[in-house]
Order: sequence, then structure tokens, then C-alpha cells
Amino acid sequence: MKVGDKYRMWYVGFREARRAGGERGEERGHRDTCYAESADGVRWERPELGIVEADGSKANNLVMEADTGWNLCPFIDGHPDPLYPERYKAVSRVRSTITVDDRPVLRGFLSDDGLNWRMLDKDPIIVATPGYNPKLDSPISSFWDAVRGHYVAYYRGMAPPGIRAIRRSISTDFRNWSTPEYVDLGDSPLEELYMSACTPYFRAPDIYLSFPNRFVRERTVMTGAVRAGIAETCFMASRDGVHFSRHFMEAFIRPGMDQRNWHKHAMMVGTGVHETSPGELSIYYVENHGHPTCRIRRGALRTDGFTSVSTGYSGGEMVTRPFTFEGDHLVINFSTSVVGAVRVELQDREGRPLEGFAMDDCEEIFGDQIGRVVRWKGGDNVGAFENQPVKLRFAMTKEADLYSIKFRKAAR
Repeated sequence: MKVGDKYRMWYVGFREARRAGGERGEERGHRDTCYAESADGVRWERPELGIVEADGSKANNLVMEADTGWNLCPFIDGHPDPLYPERYKAVSRVRSTITVDDRPVLRGFLSDDGLNWRMLDKDPIIVATPGYNPKLDSPISSFWDAVRGHYVAYYRGMAPPGIRAIRRSISTDFRNWSTPEYVDLGDSPLEELYMSACTPYFRAPDIYLSFPNRFVRERTVMTGAVRAGIAETCFMASRDGVHFSRHFMEAFIRPGMDQRNWHKHAMMVGTGVHETSPGELSIYYVENHGHPTCRIRRGALRTDGFTSVSTGYSGGEMVTRPFTFEGDHLVINFSTSVVGAVRVELQDREGRPLEGFAMDDCEEIFGDQIGRVVRWKGGDNVGAFENQPVKLRFAMTKEADLYSIKFRKAAR
């Protein structure tokens, strides 16, 4: 997260790691929560905090031991009148041996500074529902949703017929949470999704962005892998937090040519999408999990550049569904080749061009801009159609990408 002029990161680190025996051996040891900070989101430092003793010394960047919290993902509480005044909060799993009726549990954590944490109380805030393998591990994405007025947490589940899935709970006070429910992925193909890295998009807080890990258990690449399976990161989004669109099924981050990334914990994205320079967003993900070369990688993309409506040299068109808007100017985030172009037509709900805003009235748009105001021959003010059902028709030629559209009030 970014706090003031500083970027802050919490991540998991192992010490005294060893390979446990048995048919499904795995890394064991102290899974600590570590802390790093940065002035630009690119170059990071690990400060000596003096909080947790490790190997006889507190000269380290640890903020919590595994016996206290597990995969901590803090957030800043935006509740206007929170029940608990601590600014930083998190929902986390504790030791796997702590259960209620053999069901895993999640607990709340509080902190004034993001470094010194306390458990909300000894009672869990979320208990896994009975059923098929009720897992509650993996990093838990939680935050205060200022648009809808509640806390929300996303975490792993196991759904019939025994595949990884994503569940959520909501709360108005951070203490009492709703019964876990699976998110709705519509009629998208059935796939195993690990964790969610779900976060509100700071440029449009009503929209949730999610970067789930797609797991394929029947494939194995690495010889001698501790566990079977390979994974990569996908992208999906939601406008209500329950129903997620998987219209874009393509991989968002592939394992790539590095063979140490072709395993079940590959390319996991951390929560948070941040602007690290004008026109650039950054996300952070793990590479080489389980290897001595394990590291956190920064991925950069253009603002709003998660997906696009794209056309090749032959061109194409797109017409939106009817919608209403507030504002008086249409702004687009787009990119074209030097011969490409974008034009826009404003239509009524039946698809008839509005006078003065037909395709032939639109100025040819070309170049590469995050926020270009669309102009027609009669000007750029579309305020006369505010709160009326309209459609937008886009004509794109000779290589063009449209990343986002927005209506806004003219700058005063």
C-alpha cells in the first residue's frame, strides 16, 4: 500500500526452513511476516524494527511470527466510525492446528502503525463452514469498502467436486462476519482458482479487481517437484463484489521461460494496485517459490491497462449496452498505431445517432493517451444527455486499443 509519500509492503519469509518427510513433503519452519518500505515503489529496503526475536536477535524486519498470524495482508481502515480505532487491520489465519470442531478459523488483527500488531481477541471472526475440505489458507484479501459501507474478506475454499475456489464474507463492525459464500463466476469454464488478490481499483472504487492463481493439478514440469501441479495468474473484475466477470480467460502473468516458475505456487500476486509514476501502475508477485532464488517481482503496466478492446489492421467496431452517465465530457484511454484511429458516436437507447454526435461528426483520434477528451464538430460537451439512456459506438481502424472510458465534469 502507499501511505503518504511511502510505499509499504508486508510479505512472508521462511527461516529454519526444512523439507518435511512423508508422501506430500513440504517446506516447514517459521513462516514470519516481514516488512519492507520504499520511496518510489521500485527500490525497497528492509528496516531493522526490533520487534520479533529471531535466532537470538531483534535486528531484523519481522513484525509477526507464524504462531501469531499467517500470510498477513494489512489494510488501512476507512470506516467513518470504526468499532476498533486502530488504523491498520487484517484478517489472517493462525496455526493450522487451531480449529473449531476441526474446522479452520480466521482471526482479526489490529495495529496503530502497521508494525506492532495485536490479535482482536482469542475467538475467531470467521469459521469454515462444514463440508468438503473446508480450507481457509492462502493470503486473505480484506478491506473496507467505502462505496458499499462494509468490510469484506476473500479467502480460499474447496468446492465440489474438490477444487480450489474463492469465498467471501462481509462485516459492518469487523467483529461479526457473514457466513462464507463462494463468489459467482457465471458460466465461465470450471477452473481451480487459488487465492484472489482482490482489491478496489483506486481510479474507480466501486470496481473490484482480482488476480487469482489458476491451478492445473494434472500437469507437472519440474522433476522432483514436492507437489504436483502448475499455476499462473489470471484477471477478473466485479461491480458488486459477488459476481465476477471472467470475460478475459487468457493468462495475465504466465510462468515464462524460467523453469523455476513452473510449479503450483507460481506467479502469485499480492494485494494492491498502485501508481508508481504518471501513466504507470505496478503490481507485485512472487517468482521461484520454494527455491533459494525466491523473490518478489514488480510488474508494470499502463494506467487501466488490465484489458483492452483491440483491433488489428483490418479494424472493427463496438457498441455498448444502454447506460446512463453523469458528467459533461467523455474521456477515453486509448492507443493507436501511426495509421490507426478511433472515432465515437453517441446514440439514443434504440441505437439512433444523436444529432451532432454521429460518427461522421467525431474528430479523428489517434496517438497514445490516458485521458483524451472526445470532440465532435459541435464541440465536446455532452452534458445535455446526462442521466438519459445512451449507447456508445466505437469505430477503430488499423491497429487500436481502447482501455477505458469515463465521463467527468469539465475542469474548472
